Amino acid sequence: MPPSLEDHEDYADYTAYDADEENRLRVRPYVITRGRTEARDDLAIETMITVNPRGPWSREQGNSDHQAVRRICGEPRSVAEVAALMSVPLGVARVLLTDLADSDLVHIHVDTMQTDDGRPDFNLMQRVLAGLHRLS
Repeated sequence: MPPSLEDHEDYADYTAYDADEENRLRVRPYVITRGRTEARDDLAIETMITVNPRGPWSREQGNSDHQAVRRICGEPRSVAEVAALMSVPLGVARVLLTDLADSDLVHIHVDTMQTDDGRPDFNLMQRVLAGLHRLS
């Protein structure tokens, strides 16, 4: 007779399923993007983002996702890094970042990290890869 799930050493972890937590995780991206599934601009994963320190941050004080981007992008970060550090899908990060750019809260630096042959900077791609690994 094949072993059952109850015989597995991590059975308690499987039975600790929390439906409320799953629903929160499913709803959060929808709330962040206000139901939108596509960003205004198609940001590449290696596109660099920085905070606009002169941006109108005071009116965004209550939004924790905006404040997370503000903390994360105090130094230049790629779109993929922002997604990884916020634990959100890339599409959600893209929508959020373009919204913040529209509000003049962040700067989007297009094609600033490319080599002479048009490829993304190798060090940047290593950072992006590390960020993607953190997502899993």
